[in-house]
Amino acid sequence: MRISTPIEEYIMEHISPEGDYLYNLYRATNIQTVNPQMASGHIQGRFLKMLVEMMGAKNILEIGTFTGYSAICMAEGLQEGGKVYTFDVNDELEDFTRKWIEGSPVADKICYRIGSALDEAPALGVTFDLVFIDGDKREYIEYYQMAMDILRTGGWILADNTLWDGHVIEPDRRDAQTESVRRFNELIGKDNRVEKVILPLRDGLTIIRKIE
Repeated sequence: MRISTPIEEYIMEHISPEGDYLYNLYRATNIQTVNPQMASGHIQGRFLKMLVEMMGAKNILEIGTFTGYSAICMAEGLQEGGKVYTFDVNDELEDFTRKWIEGSPVADKICYRIGSALDEAPALGVTFDLVFIDGDKREYIEYYQMAMDILRTGGWILADNTLWDGHVIEPDRRDAQTESVRRFNELIGKDNRVEKVILPLRDGLTIIRKIE
């Protein structure tokens, strides 16, 4: 389901640049981590920044930091005084990720924590304008339910990887992650409290707006 490399290269040549810092972070991620494809990258990163600006978001929750690329992009689009609270359960990448976040031009706008967002995010006492779900696919429904409780009416949820490399439409694909993404998509499709659309960007990005 991913766009072809020639088209992706063409797109990147005709959109806003990602900047040297993000370029170097993405390169380091590809060289030094096991699953570099998990990083948002240039196209999605510029899209996230623009969405944050369009939404006028001030408080953002990110579930799944990885190496910090998407957190930095969203922080770039924040209003003055805004904050990205980003959680990841993988402490093996903490040193790498913390170095890049704390060395970024928007370090003061990012709160990076190791721990479960399901447990810790509600305890922050923050009402969020935007929640970006990009963690364990098997917990997407739990993330969504938690996010709806701490998201303002009119706020937004972005859920990444919701086409799951096309596996969601493969009837013989029955692994736990694929099944969880399918159940998540079915739940969102039937939830009348929200407006929603799935974009075929990279691996599928669902944009959800809480209307009640």
